[in-house]
Amino acid sequence: MQTSRALSTVRRAAPNPTDAVVGLGAALLVLVLVLADGRTGTRLPWVDDPRRPDAVAVGLVGVVAGALALRRRHPRSVLVVLNAVALAWSAARYPSPLVPLVPLIACYTLAALRGWRWGAAGAAATALTALAAIHLAFGAAVPAGITGNAMWMAFTAGAAGTAVGYNRALLVATRAQLAREAQTREEQSRRRVVEERLRIARELHDVLGHTMAGISVQAGVGIHLIATRPAQAVEALRTIKHISDQGLTEVKTILGILRTDGDEPDRPRAPRGGLDRLDALLDPVRAAGVQPELNIHHDARRLPAAVDLTAYRIIQEALTNVVRHARARTVRLDLRYEPAQLVIQIRDDGPGAGPGHRGADGGDGHGMSGMRERAVALSGQFTAGPHPDGGFQVRCVLPTPDQA
Repeated sequence: MQTSRALSTVRRAAPNPTDAVVGLGAALLVLVLVLADGRTGTRLPWVDDPRRPDAVAVGLVGVVAGALALRRRHPRSVLVVLNAVALAWSAARYPSPLVPLVPLIACYTLAALRGWRWGAAGAAATALTALAAIHLAFGAAVPAGITGNAMWMAFTAGAAGTAVGYNRALLVATRAQLAREAQTREEQSRRRVVEERLRIARELHDVLGHTMAGISVQAGVGIHLIATRPAQAVEALRTIKHISDQGLTEVKTILGILRTDGDEPDRPRAPRGGLDRLDALLDPVRAAGVQPELNIHHDARRLPAAVDLTAYRIIQEALTNVVRHARARTVRLDLRYEPAQLVIQIRDDGPGAGPGHRGADGGDGHGMSGMRERAVALSGQFTAGPHPDGGFQVRCVLPTPDQA
């Protein structure tokens, strides 16, 4: 299919400027040989009693030159014209066999530009024309072997043109395929860059959202208690420092990915975070006055890195929402390690699904949509909404197919 399209492209190619030079050169060569034959008396091996060249012969040579100049633009018409010129030249018994051989060029060109079917038809027509020209030139005294040679040359010209045409088509198809592959690689590279930027932006959103939520809650506690309970206010400041340091470390790790060079494989290639660090997520929840309850069902096991990080970030975002918006007293986190999937449930006992439950980014919905995007990226499932028994629940199912 690609070769056929490429062949069509070759067929529509503009005429080669050198065709005019070829036509002019062939005409001059014929005229030189004819004039040399007339002056020296040397009989060229084409007819026994040649006719002296006249204005008609010069006109036929001019037609040959013009036809060859247009052979790529109108290959079929040129083949017909040159075969007719060959017949006229032989019938007039002019000297020089070059004019009857010129149709071989048109036969080759037709096969190269139009494919093997037209090439075979052109070769057959040229062969028949050559036979007729031979009989017109020699009559009954046809030299031995000249008929077979004429047919062999006609079909050889057609076969050579077909081979060249398909070779050109193959080159065009190959170049087009290479261009498409290069464009595809470039598009894939751009898409990977965009996906990496979105991933890093999502990581930064989760880390900063969780960190700033903890700082905001503890700052509020400190302001409330600084006058009446200085000791507890100092503890709130310590918690703020701890949360800030932890968040800053994670931000540095994420941004470090942007500076990681391909020649330094020992440097971190992914943000830190995993279910083995759940305590770091639960401490700010406790400090905010929300009592967390962690339940792990079945035996915990090591998860694929992508699943582990996604689970950590979803839990982080959900707990941040609870701290900032739920006005809850308790939050329950259930992790269920099933054979082929990990099920995560986070449910608080807040008053309901207020606007703040939409996300940790101030209520524009990016936090909740970010959790959903993380789950969907791993072919998982994500739901969030009010629980029938009160409060708000986030549920996520992440498949772990390599551990099935």
